[in-house]
Amino acid sequence: MTTLLHIECSPRKQRSASLEVARQFIDRYQQHHPQTRLETLDLWGMQLPEFDEEMLNAKYAGLNGTPLSPCQQTAWDQLKHLAAHLHRADILVLSVPLWNFSIPYKLKHFIDLVSQKDILFSFDPQHGLQGLLKNKTAVGAYACGMDFSAQSATPAERFDFQKPYVAAWLEFIGISDVHELSVEKTILGEDVDRESRLAASQQARDLADHLAANEAVKTVISASAN
Repeated sequence: MTTLLHIECSPRKQRSASLEVARQFIDRYQQHHPQTRLETLDLWGMQLPEFDEEMLNAKYAGLNGTPLSPCQQTAWDQLKHLAAHLHRADILVLSVPLWNFSIPYKLKHFIDLVSQKDILFSFDPQHGLQGLLKNKTAVGAYACGMDFSAQSATPAERFDFQKPYVAAWLEFIGISDVHELSVEKTILGEDVDRESRLAASQQARDLADHLAANEAVKTVISASAN
């Protein structure tokens, strides 16, 4: 059974463009695969732990190969529990609004917590850094209020640290099959907002159709091989 993890990064809920597009993808994918197990991490509805002194000490103890104290182990277990959601998932869907040219601080908080050695990546002198999340698919549903086209006053190559940040993180933790869905110009009037959401929602449904079709082909090939 496929497990799909939706990481909600917007507090706007019903008005959120990124959530709307992500849900279009999820709903369409579940139409193709009704047995899909859906998990949701609402970063605004959960109490993320602080990356405090005990966690930092646990991190450096692990890097140095020093046994963790009981308090450090308790702190480290919290991070492993959070990261377990990512390890269980076959498909990660992130709904990410643009905040001040980057990602919401709740998502940054989550990334800072789970991106640890021996939790989401490994390291050794011979092979360097290696992401631990292999054979997974990620879908980023991104929303921004502005126009990031080349002719605009805020072109993406200068002002967009949202998609590049998430893409770099996904690559770092081992996910190479990454897809992007973008809805832009959400603050440029109701008509522009609506058209942008409709276009992005259709892209989301098309992507779900594509991934579901690929999954069906893999299933047939696997059955034939057996």
